[in-house]
Amino acid sequence: MPAKKLKAVLDEYNVKYITIKHSSAYTAQEVASKAHISGKEVAKTIIIKIEGKFAMAVLPASYQIDFKQLEQAFGTVKISLATEEEFKFMFPDCELGAMPPFGNLYDLEVYVAQTLAEDEMIAFNAGTHTEMIQMRYEDFARLVHPQVLKFSWKTVSMPGDPSERWEMDY
Repeated sequence: MPAKKLKAVLDEYNVKYITIKHSSAYTAQEVASKAHISGKEVAKTIIIKIEGKFAMAVLPASYQIDFKQLEQAFGTVKISLATEEEFKFMFPDCELGAMPPFGNLYDLEVYVAQTLAEDEMIAFNAGTHTEMIQMRYEDFARLVHPQVLKFSWKTVSMPGDPSERWEMDY
């Protein structure tokens, strides 16, 4: 069971959490919908490369990474999206693309979008496309020690306007 390692850590530190099982979902927005949780509270884990070194970017399901803003936070560092081919062997206990945002379990730095850090509760994939964990953000931060940065955009639709527009996360 992919979530076993994560649950063992949560239990070891006496973290209260709930496990939510849902039908298969492969995007964070699908997970949010199937679990009936706001897309802002569902954390998606994206593997990025910071000058060639892998790290986790964690942001709400309903948001996108602003790479320019992330690069500004690091100075002139080159940051890019890692491909599944590049990181598929890094998470042997997880289904591809369903890794939890616990970089400390995989020797990776974790960067969290400020908007996600403002939530009381977060939910995230527990290593599969059919199971997630919901817990207090405060407990997540205590265990993972992520660096909180502003680096995300939210897709919003205007009433009567079928086109998408992007809204910066300030």
